[in-house]
Parts: sequence; structure tokens; C-alpha cells
Amino acid sequence: MSSTESAQLPSPAPADAPVQATPVRVAEGERLRSVGLPGITLTVRSRQPARTGLPPALYVHGLGGSSQNWSELMPLLDGLVDSEALDLPGFGDSPPPDDGDYSISGHARAVIRHLDAAGRGPVHLFGNSMGGAVSTRVAALRPDLVRTLTLISPALPEIRIQRTAIPTGLIAVPGIVNLFNRYSRDWTAEQRVGGVMSLCYGDPGRVTQEAFLHAVEELERRLRLPYFWDAMTRSTRGIVNAYTLGGQHGLWRQAERVLAPTLLVYGGRDQLVAIRMAKRAARAFRDSRLLTLPQAGHVAMMEYPEVVAAAFRDLLTDTAEQPEAGPQAAPGRPGVSVKSSAVSGGSGAEGGAVADGSGVGS
Repeated sequence: MSSTESAQLPSPAPADAPVQATPVRVAEGERLRSVGLPGITLTVRSRQPARTGLPPALYVHGLGGSSQNWSELMPLLDGLVDSEALDLPGFGDSPPPDDGDYSISGHARAVIRHLDAAGRGPVHLFGNSMGGAVSTRVAALRPDLVRTLTLISPALPEIRIQRTAIPTGLIAVPGIVNLFNRYSRDWTAEQRVGGVMSLCYGDPGRVTQEAFLHAVEELERRLRLPYFWDAMTRSTRGIVNAYTLGGQHGLWRQAERVLAPTLLVYGGRDQLVAIRMAKRAARAFRDSRLLTLPQAGHVAMMEYPEVVAAAFRDLLTDTAEQPEAGPQAAPGRPGVSVKSSAVSGGSGAEGGAVADGSGVGS
């Protein structure tokens, strides 16, 4: 949401306040289930596989997002994989973790626990933004669980971050949420969601009215959760802390350890992860393919799902993972340049914003 807009953000509810139950949106063909694991409970969104025997896939969302962020992409891969997308602890419909650990490592442990308990590995692992950092750590630490890795605007450390990403990072600063609450006390949910979409989409005009209203509904639901801002704040601090780690625990060092064939997707209009990081990522991941979308923003799987699906199909072909009878992915949308070896430039929009969990994620 643009810092020049005005909208209401209620103060966080007290920890013991009752949570008003509101149904989470489930798209056609999807189903939700709750998975109880030691220390965490995860909500998992899945689709009925097109046929038996398809390899499993798992999708991990970004900061402020949820498993709904993958609802555009998953149907396009029905004939290729058996899809599941999870809500990380404290996001979507998953309650907070018992230990309050929202670090990148904490989220990675949640993903690993789910995969170990379900016995679904190795999976085709997808991650967006913070979920890309989480997925990188999972692939480095547990190569046995990851068949291929697809990272969309992964939140890997940048020495010189984009100016438009600074307000989101400020959520990690103690006391900033209270200041933000006071500043934004007149904001509406519609203005808030519009601002987040302006931050996360290369062209917010591509968002349908139906999708916009669903995002508003989801934001209003999340703002009633007593742990909403705690999950946002601590996860943001987790990203900042991960950026400062060096040695074998550093994310770039772990990227170099990833064995799985990797598809990297970057948007030329991404205001949160600079496209200049694409070349560094392509060098860091030893078996990588690079897809750059000059017109895309931070959530290419939501803006250009057909193009991402086609690139994933190519990844399977390159790695001899292609199912024999899967349906063809839909063609890319007009105006999108797809390249797998060179970075195509694109300029980011101006203006600060704070990602606040409208359902888009960052």
C-alpha cells in the first residue's frame, strides 16, 4: 500500500481475545485439511491429482501471504504433479507455532516436519519471496526431500536493497507497528489491499475485481486474529536476521549447496527483490535455469501463472522428470518475454509501501 494513501489498521487484539471464525476461501477443485505436528499445526491446501502416481509438489508462500497465493498456478500443473500448498505457522489458516519461532530456520523446520510426517518427499518444491528463502534452506539441509526447486523472487540477501522495500523491512524494528497503527488509523481495507497490490504486482490493473474483493475479505479476516502482527513482525525480523548470517548458515552459501535442479523466476518490475539479483542467483545455484519476466512484479505465479507453468514443464523435460501423459500447459500471456539464460531489464515503480498481509505476500 502506498505511503501516500490513508486507511484504517486496527490495533492488534489482545492475546486472549476470542478469534471470530471466518471461513477461508477455497477455490474450485481445492480442499483444506489441518495437519497436527509436534509444536505446530499446519493448514494444507491441495488439489485432487489428475491421476495416480504423479510426483508430489509443495508450495511455500511469502511474508504476509498464504497457500491461496498458489491457487492460480496449481491447476495448470494438475497433469504434472500432485499439488499441496501449506500455510506457514501464523499465516493463512495456520495458528502460531508453540515456540514462537518465526525465523527462516523455524519456517524451514515446519516444512521439513510436514514432509517427513507425510512421507511425500522428494517433492518439487516451490517458494516465493520469504518462502523462497525457506525453500532454499530446506533444499540445502535436506536434499533427500527436494526433487526440483522453483524459486519466484526469492528473498535472498541483498547488500543494497531497493528503496521501495525499506518500509516492509521496517516492520522488524521494535515499536514500528504501533507507529504504523497511529499513522494508518484512517485507512480502509480496500485502500490497504490496493496499496499492497501496487507494491507486489508489475501491473495492478491485471487484478480482477473478484480477486481484489477476495483479498479484501482475507485481509479483514486476518486482522481479527490476535497474533496477526506478531507473526508479521517476527517473520520480518527472521528475514533480516537471515540476511546478516554468514558462514555455512548464510543463505547464499546454502544456495551453493543445493543439489536439486533449480528454476529461478524474477520480475523486471519487482519492487521488493531487485532483478539485478537474478544473475547472482543463477551463479549461486549450481544447476539453475533463469526465467525473467520484464513486466512482472513480485508474484509472477499470480500475474503470469501460465508462463511459470510452461517454464516448470521445461524444467521437468530438462531433468527427465516429465510425466508421459500430462496435459499441455496453457501458452504464455501476450506481452511477456521469457528468457532462460539472460536477464531482461525492467524498472520498478516508485513509492514506499508496507506489505500487511492482504493475502498477496512478499
